[in-house]
Amino acid sequence: MKKAVSSLLALAMLLSFLPSTMKVSAAGSYNYAEALQKAIYFYECQQAGPLPEWNRVEWRGDATMNDSVLGGWYDAGDHVKFNLPMSFSASMLGWALYEYGDQIESSGQKVHLENNLKFVLDYLVACDKGTSIVYQIGDGDKDHAWWGPAEVIEKRMERPTFTGKPTCVTAQMAAALAIGSIVLKNDTYLKHAKSLYALSDATRSDEDYVAANNFYRSWSGWQDELMWASVWLYLATNDDTYLQKAEALVPLQNKEDQSDLIKFRWAHCWDDVLSGAMLMLAKVTDKQEYHEYTERHLDWWTVGYDGRRVQYVDDLAWLDTWGCLRYATTQAFLATVYADSISDATLKDRYQTFAKNQVDYALGSSGRSFVCGFGVNPPEHPHHRTAHGSYTDQMEFPDYHRHILYGALVGGPNQTGEYLDSIKDYIANEVATDYNAGFVGALCSMYAKHGGTPLANFPEPEEKEDEFFVEGIIMNNASNDMALKLFLNNRSAWPARLVSDLKYHYYVDLSEGVDPSDVTVSTNYIENDMDATVSQLIPYPGKENIYYVEVKYVDSTNIYPGGQSPHSAELQLRLTAKSGSNWDPTNDPSFKGLDTGEKPTKSNTITVYAGDTLIFGTEPDGTTPGPINTPVKTPSPTPTPTGTTLVKGDINGDGEFDSIDFGFLRLYLLGTRTLTEEQLEAANVNGNDDVDSLDFGLMRQVLLGMRQDF
Repeated sequence: MKKAVSSLLALAMLLSFLPSTMKVSAAGSYNYAEALQKAIYFYECQQAGPLPEWNRVEWRGDATMNDSVLGGWYDAGDHVKFNLPMSFSASMLGWALYEYGDQIESSGQKVHLENNLKFVLDYLVACDKGTSIVYQIGDGDKDHAWWGPAEVIEKRMERPTFTGKPTCVTAQMAAALAIGSIVLKNDTYLKHAKSLYALSDATRSDEDYVAANNFYRSWSGWQDELMWASVWLYLATNDDTYLQKAEALVPLQNKEDQSDLIKFRWAHCWDDVLSGAMLMLAKVTDKQEYHEYTERHLDWWTVGYDGRRVQYVDDLAWLDTWGCLRYATTQAFLATVYADSISDATLKDRYQTFAKNQVDYALGSSGRSFVCGFGVNPPEHPHHRTAHGSYTDQMEFPDYHRHILYGALVGGPNQTGEYLDSIKDYIANEVATDYNAGFVGALCSMYAKHGGTPLANFPEPEEKEDEFFVEGIIMNNASNDMALKLFLNNRSAWPARLVSDLKYHYYVDLSEGVDPSDVTVSTNYIENDMDATVSQLIPYPGKENIYYVEVKYVDSTNIYPGGQSPHSAELQLRLTAKSGSNWDPTNDPSFKGLDTGEKPTKSNTITVYAGDTLIFGTEPDGTTPGPINTPVKTPSPTPTPTGTTLVKGDINGDGEFDSIDFGFLRLYLLGTRTLTEEQLEAANVNGNDDVDSLDFGLMRQVLLGMRQDF
């Protein structure tokens, strides 16, 4: 079975690189294929819940598995799932596929873009509760007060669910699902897009959108999202009713101050999708009023309109302190989409030149890149908890990022062009799903026009640090009495994870002729909340006179990389020999290298185990850890309700098959999860009475659109 699964994974990787043959043309300043490759990868860094088989991020694991709705994206460098910016970002990825999907086929990145879009749309479907939606999971204030990796956040706080029917969110979700139904040819998405649109149109209010107010308030109101959704429902259904509704909403849009003109001096973004909706109306209807609005808007971003123009910092169109590059690159996408749809040579050149200038600025035309892991002098300190990999709940420690957040577009320079690559400068170095959304679309256009070559071995494996180990300090070494402070560390980051059965061995050498029964092992202190047992001396097999003490934690999930105290467990170990004994602790294998003082020393001869598997250190006979992958500790999926109609592939029992179910099957095949009889029946999609890699392969083909059903 494992061989079959490995073959599928290898085939998927091979197929993703086969079309990567196009070279950078002379017109292209940067390798746009590589930039696109990395910008899409960023979304895999943001995935919540059970990770799909195709996730390529070695330092991410399954996380927030107790959320009321699994899946979706963490918003930024935090762990809240905000559906307003999430669904906006999904709509932008879908729009990129709608405009440039065929053109990026040769880059090998279309499959990754489709995978990431489907992953988030499946989450949005699951958030649709009919007469209401789940619009947020996680408490923004509590979440932002803690600095640790996503995989262990549930050790620190509960994650509340917020429901309602705010039109700004329901309509944005409807738009994203409508676009997804077009580009992914998915009828389920269209069904939910229609029902969410009906709910939006009937509600027309953001009154119950309150939980996100400190983070993603709907400043522009609901009118723009509803018009945006109307346009895409029209394109998805060809039903003129939706187009009529879209045009009827135009007079309701916000106006410029002291003017009858519809507001044009802002940007297409998570809060305001007016300009994108008007642009699509221009394309769909070819009416002059929509063209005039779009050109007025784009002229304000380029050459200026009526004596007014967005501020510029060198070549960068700089709109606002927060996420200036997000706005500029999203406008680049709108500019290139509109330019591709018109015949006016002057306007085409104006808008295409603007689009390329903004993308190139992000990629490095100013002398430095603003995209993590790309180009010259890229950002190394994005404001991102999991990529940083702190295990002490501190931005300052470590003073470097343990992971490269490839493809993340940072906020960018201030209005004078200054930029500080500092994790604490969260304005300059914020990253977010909506920051990358328009950027991905603009890069699709740049690749379509200028080419590029994706990296063949992306991402390269990271050099891992020691994750589990023991540090020690000598407290006392008097005659026949020795005491140590020992600290069992969980600094895991590939991925951060909980391990329920950690233990370690401290080795002693009694070759001085000491009888092991004359040595008493005791403890003076075991850290609070750490239930540990300490053995007496145990003979080490195959090594005469070598013995060890086993320190075993009953449930070591309380040792996790989430704070200065939680990431290590202190225990004071005391060994006392019978009076008159010749015991000499200094020749004990585990004593060597330890010292007195306040700072503990890492010991390679105090060996650490997950269960009975050696994961750190060298045993007295030279045994070292083999290649292991400690699985992420996750609960079992929700059982399929009894008395309901079985849906093939629907392991989590929500009535539909999607990437979340695929993730659960992956965990089952890897041996880290068990399934109930009902779940096994749903997972047996090929009907051969055995859940195996064949079912895994069929599910993958359906998710990739290679087949319609099982």
